[in-house]
Amino acid sequence: MSDEPPAPAAGPPDERSMRAAQARAVQELLRLSPVVDELGRRFTAAGEQIALVGGPVRDALLGRLHHDLDFTTSARPETTEKLVAGWADAVWDMGRSFGTIGCRKGEWQVEITTYRSDAYAADSRKPAVVYGDSLAGDLGRRDFTVNAMAVTLPERRFEDPFGGLEDLAAGVLRTPGTPQESFSDDPLRMMRAARFAAQLGFDVDPAVVAAMTDMAERIEIVSAERVRDELVKLVLAPRPRKGLSLLVETGLAERVLPELPALALERDEHHRHKDVYEHTLTVLEQSIDLEHRLPGGGPDFVSRFAALMHDVGKPRTRRFQDDGTVTFHHHDVVGAKLTRKRMKALRFANDTIDDVASLVELHLRFHGYGSGEWTDSAVRRYVRDAGDQLDRLHVLTRADCTTRNKRKADRLRRTYDDLEARIARLREEEDLASMRPDLDGNQIMETLGIGPGREVGAAYQFLLQLRMDEGPLGEDVARERLLEWWRSRPPA
Repeated sequence: MSDEPPAPAAGPPDERSMRAAQARAVQELLRLSPVVDELGRRFTAAGEQIALVGGPVRDALLGRLHHDLDFTTSARPETTEKLVAGWADAVWDMGRSFGTIGCRKGEWQVEITTYRSDAYAADSRKPAVVYGDSLAGDLGRRDFTVNAMAVTLPERRFEDPFGGLEDLAAGVLRTPGTPQESFSDDPLRMMRAARFAAQLGFDVDPAVVAAMTDMAERIEIVSAERVRDELVKLVLAPRPRKGLSLLVETGLAERVLPELPALALERDEHHRHKDVYEHTLTVLEQSIDLEHRLPGGGPDFVSRFAALMHDVGKPRTRRFQDDGTVTFHHHDVVGAKLTRKRMKALRFANDTIDDVASLVELHLRFHGYGSGEWTDSAVRRYVRDAGDQLDRLHVLTRADCTTRNKRKADRLRRTYDDLEARIARLREEEDLASMRPDLDGNQIMETLGIGPGREVGAAYQFLLQLRMDEGPLGEDVARERLLEWWRSRPPA
């Protein structure tokens, strides 16, 4: 099924359309019969209640049910674990402290959580898990009305005490209770509002936006890892611009990604129609449109986050010239450092940090290409410096053209087409992927009659530069050139 939800209905839905939506959801849920029927029987026979809840119900109503299923139950975790034993293909209890038992049944990933009524203390980074005693109470503590719908089992009765179906049809995000209470219980829900806006394309109720703005500082008690995970989901959503704009509007971005709103203060270096903030969001959207060029397609977090961060060095490097122009010299290098710092604070994996920061640092390199004056040596260095991020660098560089001047945009596109064609030609003629000297360390030591040490490293770097400047030479020529270099070295 498509990840794109249908367009929200115009105006409030009527009773007939809501009944039709319920009928579609029930029909969609029939696919789950092997899972929901047996679970319903097992829990009911044990005197427990169980219901499909939250995202799966919402997505069934949208006609886009996935393979991850969430259930809520009156059973405590130890009881749930016993009831799924022998039925599930695999069982795990990593979420036991939060009341959750996970399992797998065929193609379905299942999480079953005891009714809960969690809350954060004023200075806590983790919720205090408190078990609830009813389905209605459990639904009332959920983040948004569109996630506060349930289907009870085994009778498959639709439960919607907070008008989630109507909000779903209208394309609006509201909280079951007051937004202030909801965000006090779990401040991360403010990030989720932006994420769901990006994923579903829904509008956020003005009262919710107001509460997010008033309570933005409360996000600081949430762990960096939880904030990071929500940010990743938002960036990978179909409409990340919508969610990111909401984070900036409410002041949440100031606390979780301050480099983004800082860009709104800067005019671009050409003094055109856009500030750097709007330019950045446009680059992000254009990079998404180009993800089909990546080997794995999309959505691709590294590519998107590099687009989001590529100009974050501009506020630090802005300089006003005597003629009234503005420069941002070295904002690529400064931006890479700021990117590393922010991603480390958000607890990203080191490999992901390296990939994104590398793209930020390299995003201007193409602009030295001019009209194709680069030598083959410069092209080789471009490929070598990009490494395994070359395909993403192609996407970022192309996406970074947001000019409204069609002639200029066409010229930049043709120039980059030329660069890619030259890279492809060199790849056919040479092994650009490895980009190693013609002699390895052992051959260097044998040729020069020396043992391991710094001199071997210096010789290796000489041959590597020779390889990039002149391409593959072959072992015999490489030995001759190495000996010439060795003899011409000044005495130690």
